[in-house]
Amino acid sequence: MKDDIGVALSVAQFGGKHPNAKLWKGEGPGVYEIVEDYRSDTYRAVYTVSFEKAIYVLHAFQKKSPSGVRTSRKDIDLIGQRLRDARAHYEAKYGKSKD
Repeated sequence: MKDDIGVALSVAQFGGKHPNAKLWKGEGPGVYEIVEDYRSDTYRAVYTVSFEKAIYVLHAFQKKSPSGVRTSRKDIDLIGQRLRDARAHYEAKYGKSKD
């Protein structure tokens, strides 16, 4: 499972989109998730390719939502905050992004 997510992130790093990557709903274009199952658990990695010179992994977690298929509000809020932090970091390091 870790290797599969690592390969998908590597593909993104070199400008591609892994077949298992899909758009993450709620944060707009450029934010993707990779979903991998291992045994009876589901794991997700959410990352952004919104920036020209870097990708940022925003969150990697085991899916444990009490509401079935929905991702918990805590995880969603954390991803939103980390995207804002990534944007600020990118702008400090590289200047304003094109998104």
